[in-house]
Amino acid sequence: MPRVLAENRYLGANVRRLRDRADLSQAELAEQVGISVVALSRIERGTVDVYLSTVVRLAQALSVKPGRLLEAAKLPPARIGRRKLARARTSSP
Repeated sequence: MPRVLAENRYLGANVRRLRDRADLSQAELAEQVGISVVALSRIERGTVDVYLSTVVRLAQALSVKPGRLLEAAKLPPARIGRRKLARARTSSP
């Protein structure tokens, strides 16, 4: 499972929120930024480290300053896969 840093999750949550506000699909934003839809999806999930140049292009496409994308965001709780959840339940006393 890929490591997920809080900073990556903040970036991803901000990109997704701003993309939704701009009424852009992932495909539309990815095209504007010059990355694949798969790459944008991974950015929004916070599962990849992102080059600064990509952050700058995302910010330009979303009409915000790059720092805005890196601000702390309210994050949904981390999802636990079914197997991990099942193991946690069976290993509890």
